[in-house]
Amino acid sequence: MSLDPTCVGAKTRIHRLEYDWKTLSLYALGIGATRDELDYIYEQRGPKVYPSFAVVPSYPVLTELLELTRGPFEMVIHGGQTVRVLGELPPAGVLETEGVIEAVYDLKLLAMAVFRTVTSCAGTPIFENEWQILYRGEGGFKGPRRPKSEVPNPPKRDPDWIWEQTVSPEQALIYRLSGDYNPLHVDPALAAKVGFEQGPILHGLATFGYLCRAVTQQSCGGDASRIRSFTAQFKKPVWPGEVLRAEGYAESGQVLVQAFAGGRSEAVVTGCMAELR
Repeated sequence: MSLDPTCVGAKTRIHRLEYDWKTLSLYALGIGATRDELDYIYEQRGPKVYPSFAVVPSYPVLTELLELTRGPFEMVIHGGQTVRVLGELPPAGVLETEGVIEAVYDLKLLAMAVFRTVTSCAGTPIFENEWQILYRGEGGFKGPRRPKSEVPNPPKRDPDWIWEQTVSPEQALIYRLSGDYNPLHVDPALAAKVGFEQGPILHGLATFGYLCRAVTQQSCGGDASRIRSFTAQFKKPVWPGEVLRAEGYAESGQVLVQAFAGGRSEAVVTGCMAELR
């Protein structure tokens, strides 16, 4: 089965997620939250929510969108993610999410599908996600090229802050309980089969959540509600057990971030930016 470029405009059905404080707390623990972040994991304090939680109600929608492209699932790479916060999330309720395929671009060797998902609670939009999904070997169909866009890059100076945390060896096992059940993140045999001899990799969106926490702690005084939007490009895998290191640069209401892992010199996340309220 190959990617169908005519899938642009296809929409999903509405998917519902009933959630409560346990859903929010489990997600926070999945992105590395510690006992120093009780506001995000303890029901007597809300709990508050990291804006990167926006991806969780979209997981079943993402699966349907991937099916609508008719592209080979085993050739999928998550290229980038953007979360926008549209409203305040209640501590419990029912979330309704639907998605649409906004574009399919020909990148010669690769194809890129762009998805948009919108999550509402009681009829009020709460989150919007943009998903950039790459398909290896599916380019060359003479389709439209991706429009040029300005990628946020850190300035050439010392960072305003540096944040580090060791990713637990069991982190992917915790994160997957929030809805991303891809066996690549848990099955050593499958990971080796697709080229990751070192073992299962951490979910890219778990790394995304770690960096959202880093910005919250270092640039927002621990208040994640100050983050209006958060975006990142995934470049290299992170393995559970590695030290994740983020460098942040404050720039006119924005925070630019780049991240490294395992002491490697090449960034694992680039084009990362938080817009602050």
